[in-house]
Amino acid sequence: MTEDALTEDASAEDTMTGERILATCRTNWEYRGIDDASVREMLDELSAHLEDARAAGRSGRDVVGGDVRAFAAAWARARAPLPRRVLRSASLACFLAGCVLLFPYLTRWTTRLDVAPGNLAFWAALATVSVVWGLRRGRLGIRLSWAFAFAVGLPVAIAADLLFGEAPLFTLPLWVPPLLLLPGLPYAVADARARRRGAEQAGRGVEADGHTGTGSRAV
Repeated sequence: MTEDALTEDASAEDTMTGERILATCRTNWEYRGIDDASVREMLDELSAHLEDARAAGRSGRDVVGGDVRAFAAAWARARAPLPRRVLRSASLACFLAGCVLLFPYLTRWTTRLDVAPGNLAFWAALATVSVVWGLRRGRLGIRLSWAFAFAVGLPVAIAADLLFGEAPLFTLPLWVPPLLLLPGLPYAVADARARRRGAEQAGRGVEADGHTGTGSRAV
């Protein structure tokens, strides 16, 4: 393989990395509710930085650092006002709480749920982590939600039961979980669409990089 071919292969690898960085940032920014015009402007600016870095022989990681989501979140915080970000995170926390609340109704096949101090502490801890994480990183995700539920929510719930007992504080009717789902439902749908678009764009970028690399090796 010639030196020119090796250079072109390295360039293709950098382009692939840049495409993935741009797709991840776009998904994060769209999830956070940044308007389309601002997203395009931010992507153009980031793309220019990535091109400059590649021309200087540096990788995309040198531009965004080791955590692309943290980089995207930092840019988003500079663009989106704090009240809007708090509203989004709180709405998604309610959505997550509604999903968690529905589970015992379905497993116990009941229309009313007794809420003990441990239950209340569990939901409060999970909601707090969701809001803080959403403000800092963009989204919690299903896997992290369950991880935090066991790592944070469960110990808090056990401690609350030990301190305050397990006697029910109040009873929740079945209509409460769907009501909690409503504020975060538009954000959840927008997040799902943004992730799907980001995955499709990343896939197209990888496919294009594969074609470029194949052509370079053929030369």
